[in-house]
Amino acid sequence: MENFSSMEFINFLVRWGHLMFGITWIGLLYYFNFIQGGYFKSATPEALSDAKAKLAPSALWWFRWGAMFTFITGVVLLMGVQKQGVMNEYIVAGAAFGTLMFLNVWLIIWPNQKIALGMVEGDGKAAGAKALLASRTNTLFSAPMAYCMLASPHMGYDAGNLLSVNGGGTGLYVVLALIAALEVNGIVGKQGPMTTVKGVIHSSIGLAVVMALIFQYV
Repeated sequence: MENFSSMEFINFLVRWGHLMFGITWIGLLYYFNFIQGGYFKSATPEALSDAKAKLAPSALWWFRWGAMFTFITGVVLLMGVQKQGVMNEYIVAGAAFGTLMFLNVWLIIWPNQKIALGMVEGDGKAAGAKALLASRTNTLFSAPMAYCMLASPHMGYDAGNLLSVNGGGTGLYVVLALIAALEVNGIVGKQGPMTTVKGVIHSSIGLAVVMALIFQYV
């Protein structure tokens, strides 16, 4: 077995960290959407008050910092990919998903959750609705983002030649436009089919399928 160089080992550690931080972040995203939200609706007033005061702030701390370090390690990996010249359409789309999800956490979900939980003053009902829509959007993005992470080393082509490889450039532009439209909806739109847990799961898997078909055939 060949020995790792120091740079290869550092790259491996960053990839390992990216995976560990990502597990923390997305695991808590699913917890908030699939478990905590339903519990909050059925909890007694006393239990709900206690959870909002103690449980939710602690979970949100791990959630937002998991997102932060997933993003930071992702940027480091992306810089390495660019230097190696192995960028492809799945990496570009995955980076777009991940960056928007990170921004949603820090610019929408966390500020509005602080209001919804009574940590700062404001319209708790309106803030809670904004946080929920952004959180549902992140859940929507999660399956296609994970698909991109796994597909990039096996199914991607050289993004440096996007316009000359089987029309691939068009597919990437369509996917990026779709991501942008869904993000706009996540900021100012409606939950639509993402109102229920089943709906957001189906929507996320469906988006991954649509994205894969666009990359394959457009």
